[in-house]
Amino acid sequence: MRWIVGLGNPGDAYARTRHNFGWMALDALAAQSFAVWKEAKAHRGTIAYTTIEGVDVMLIKPLTYMNASGQCVASLLRAHRWDIADGLVLVDDMDTPLGRVRLRAQGGHGGHNGLRSLIAMLQTNAFARVRMGISRPPEEQLFADYVLERFRPDEHRMCTQTIERACAAVRCVLTMPMEQAMTRVNDYVLGE
Repeated sequence: MRWIVGLGNPGDAYARTRHNFGWMALDALAAQSFAVWKEAKAHRGTIAYTTIEGVDVMLIKPLTYMNASGQCVASLLRAHRWDIADGLVLVDDMDTPLGRVRLRAQGGHGGHNGLRSLIAMLQTNAFARVRMGISRPPEEQLFADYVLERFRPDEHRMCTQTIERACAAVRCVLTMPMEQAMTRVNDYVLGE
């Protein structure tokens, strides 16, 4: 069983914001595979079991808010005795332009509080992640305000393309060795 986490915040106030890009991609994966979400109250999250590219997968949306995402994931991993190496995290990334995704086998948190929480609770940074580009805010805007605002209407096409690209990256991870998946995903240029 593989596990895939989308990082985001619960509640209507955060729906479709830049910081919920991971949830948006996870929702797209769930819809494509006809997965049904159910509450995992004991773990403070929602989960969906499905099969993607012939691989059994659990999709996970922590309901602990971004800064405590690791609590839900660590709890589920302990309960199911899953290996951290079998996981993949979908996360927004200001250092990647909107429209691009970057696949990483491991790495630091890069200032992202959701990744910071995962690393602290799992006690390792050795988990794969799909970094979904949201671009950097204008100089005059605070990072916190930028990530918690919704995508502008002129960004919707690129937002949709980023989600599609993230879903394709997940399929690559599930069907090929990580190095090959990283080459395929990271060498992609929008418009090719």
